[in-house]
Amino acid sequence: MKITTICMLGGTGFVGRHLLQKLVAGGYSLRVLTRHRERHRDLLVLPTLNLIEADVYDVNVLTKHFSGCDAVINLVGILNEKGHDGSGFQRAHVELPRKVVQACETRGIKRLLHMSALNADAKSGSSHYLRSKGAGEDLVHGALGLRVTSFRPSVIFGPHDSFFNRFAALLKRIPFAFPLACPDAGFAPVYVGDVTNAFMQALTRPTAFGRRYDLCGPTVYTLQELVEYTARVIGVKRRVIGLNDKLSHLQARIFEWLPGKPFSLDNYHSLQTDSVCRGCIFPTD
Repeated sequence: MKITTICMLGGTGFVGRHLLQKLVAGGYSLRVLTRHRERHRDLLVLPTLNLIEADVYDVNVLTKHFSGCDAVINLVGILNEKGHDGSGFQRAHVELPRKVVQACETRGIKRLLHMSALNADAKSGSSHYLRSKGAGEDLVHGALGLRVTSFRPSVIFGPHDSFFNRFAALLKRIPFAFPLACPDAGFAPVYVGDVTNAFMQALTRPTAFGRRYDLCGPTVYTLQELVEYTARVIGVKRRVIGLNDKLSHLQARIFEWLPGKPFSLDNYHSLQTDSVCRGCIFPTD
């Protein structure tokens, strides 16, 4: 299938910025929808990119900006919601994909790349985050006539990532000892360049239609190992103290109500399932 023009949702985020640079370099014309255009004016230097201020949760707005596009890429996702009942996750991970599918159907767009998450499962996911990601993933794959590929990464790292940089900021603020919830939770960090390569390879490959790809790096680490590594890289001496399950849960209950919600009960529940691939699959077939 021939693709020349792509509309991206979530293109101003961490993964999006890396992906859109590769797409522009590949000769694609991009429409990037964002809530705050002025915050991302640096992207305007990219020659085939049109940065558009838009409410992506309005299906009429999506339908308008999908006009003339050959494919859509949805990278929108949240790790925490403002509330505490799962409705924020539902809005971002289920309601938005439903509107994306509706707008694609209206405009006759046949190709959709969708960012999900490792362990996403609508029925048995251990958290609101994982259940909503699973529901959204199932929804887009169930759309008739839409050729969907979804990606399910473990934690993604790279320049300006939210995972290592968040811990780096916390390590700098908390002196001497760093109490860490769920220290034994497992991760297989995947490099952002590998994730964006997977998107690029899958975009025009018929063998990727309908596939759900787990994306992991080659090595499994515990959360404590990753935080201790972060401390070494930024040059701070901190004793990372792993909390038992009871104290981890208590920390989550307290941090849930702190400004910025640095750790939440939903994060705690997500960490009960190791973010590790059973088989690392990239769209290279």
